[in-house]
Amino acid sequence: MSTPETPEEPRSADDGTPAEGAQVSEAEAELAAQRLERERIERRKAERQGPIAAGAKLSGTAADLLAAVRAVESGEKPLATVFEEARPAPRHPAPEPVRRAPVVPEGPAAPAEGTVGEVREVLTRGGAPAALAAPAAAALGEDAADLLREDPWQLLRVPGVRPEQADGFGRALLGGEAGPDDERRGRALTVWLLEQAAAAGHTVLETAALTEALGRQGVPGPEDAVRNAIAEGDVLVFQDAVGEAVGEDEEQPVRVLVGLERCALAEESLADGLARLINSAPKQDGAAEEWERAASAAEGSAADLIRAASGHGLVLHTGGEAALAEPAALLNAAHGIGLRAWAATHSPVGRERFASRVDGPAVATVTGLLSGAEGPGRDPEGALAVDLLVVLDAPQLDVETAALLSESLPDGARLVLSGDPAVLWSVGPGRVFADLLAARVCPQIASRRPDPGPLGELVSGIGVGELLQVEAPEKEVVIVPVRDAGEAVHRTVQLVADSVPRALGVPAEETQVITPGYGGAVGTRVLNAALKERLNPGPGRFAGFDPGDRVAWSPAPGRTLPGRVVGADGQGLRLDCAGETVVVPRDRVEQTVRHAWALTAHQAVGARWPAAVVVLPGDAVPALSRPWIYTAFSRADRHLSVVHGVDQALQRAVADVPAKPRTTRLPVLLAPQLPGAAE
Repeated sequence: MSTPETPEEPRSADDGTPAEGAQVSEAEAELAAQRLERERIERRKAERQGPIAAGAKLSGTAADLLAAVRAVESGEKPLATVFEEARPAPRHPAPEPVRRAPVVPEGPAAPAEGTVGEVREVLTRGGAPAALAAPAAAALGEDAADLLREDPWQLLRVPGVRPEQADGFGRALLGGEAGPDDERRGRALTVWLLEQAAAAGHTVLETAALTEALGRQGVPGPEDAVRNAIAEGDVLVFQDAVGEAVGEDEEQPVRVLVGLERCALAEESLADGLARLINSAPKQDGAAEEWERAASAAEGSAADLIRAASGHGLVLHTGGEAALAEPAALLNAAHGIGLRAWAATHSPVGRERFASRVDGPAVATVTGLLSGAEGPGRDPEGALAVDLLVVLDAPQLDVETAALLSESLPDGARLVLSGDPAVLWSVGPGRVFADLLAARVCPQIASRRPDPGPLGELVSGIGVGELLQVEAPEKEVVIVPVRDAGEAVHRTVQLVADSVPRALGVPAEETQVITPGYGGAVGTRVLNAALKERLNPGPGRFAGFDPGDRVAWSPAPGRTLPGRVVGADGQGLRLDCAGETVVVPRDRVEQTVRHAWALTAHQAVGARWPAAVVVLPGDAVPALSRPWIYTAFSRADRHLSVVHGVDQALQRAVADVPAKPRTTRLPVLLAPQLPGAAE
């Protein structure tokens, strides 16, 4: 990377916008998708039959946990016993999902005022903030007050509540009856830890990791806590084979995993949906010759992608920004053949960028597609009315969203997952794209189109673990060294407001700042405050916001939409998000709207800007990894400034810090359903 003589110099763009005709808001679209997911999980729960498969003799904790499952299934209280040896039972694929027409929600149902009042009274008696009454009533339902009286640790189901807060609440309500060894506390902490794991990307945890985490929370008998959570149906337990038995009399190695029902069933549903696509030949409709003509007219890896998609139900495509030309060529070829072909992106910004490459209106966001707010709609059976679906930004798919997509495709459809495998993985649980690439269950087309110029060279090097010194004659890459947090903030504001516009002609509204976290001396909060003061000063008369403020709106966890404040009225804060007017109710502004001159790298995935300023203060070292740096640096189209205060830690992170591992089950669930699995 080059250092200038003078300092010359992007969780934002996300899924879904309201449909123009239907006037469905992003929040409503997200609620629709979540409601469909809940209905699907309930169906899957009802369809579950038979005991969970056991693969070998077990002892110790693993045996206790699995014995607990069998006892629960038989209606008994679980006991700590050892399994008898048994062969792994075959896993039965779920029946074909019952497809339903998309639901247009009326909006989130607020808890009844009486329920909120009862919960507020219980919270006040336990010394908890009264402000938690509404979220607690929403999380626990109409019996929330009674549940909290009987089990104060149910407060952990309220987003944002920490174990120490629930412990204090429990002591205030129960007095001497509350203690670290309370069975209710152990069960609640088991669920809470799995929720934290899901937020970190895991769909399940190994029992050893879970019991160790429970021990750190002061649970005296962590194995008993997990057993009790299983007995109450709060969590599910699985036994997956690892490797192969050496001989006929040898035990097959297994690992015992525990997970939340919603994550576990979504991952099973995803495996079923993908196996259906892989095992069924796509509809040809006499178009084989047309596919070949389209492939022959394309070049390089675009031709490879067209040929692979013509004959397979699932295809994986990898590449960077330049490689988007290849799924665009595939989509245009499918349109020429007369197929119903659509693409779906992670964000509205990505949708607009890709739409310019495609003939006709055939690009939606994933959330808009699933909710029906965008895209082709559904056929009479409830499946998406598509013959080919290309999903871009595929690394951002979590298991729940990916399961909805796979189940929504009709028989004979083609699904192409395309994305850059080097970027950060999904915010939600799972590593769908990475798991499928590693499993090698379908054709994989690697693009041979590298991103051009010094920025492309820099990012390509990071992807393979090298931080290259690149020639940047047009100041495409600039390093701005800083000594401390104060200087980092000052130089960042200077770059955005003055240096980049003056030297490169990129206005401030087209420059995105990216930093590792929200907090700290150079987090998004501090940077956004400084950038607002310089770029759009004002009193913040609308809950801290003024007209013209650049904001990120999160209608649901893991979903972020960029926008600008246009005003406020009695209904709430008015935003312009991707050309649509969104009204955020007053009581939701603080939780869902943030200033967005500065974003985290996770918020910036799926979007690119003409210029990006990546800020790496000294306290950012623990957050740095190769995927984080790759993602942040690759958000820039024309210019990248790096405000650098981490010394050699940047090079070490690129070379030695890969993505944090995630515990998932997708490859294990998918393998038995594919050809040759029984051999």
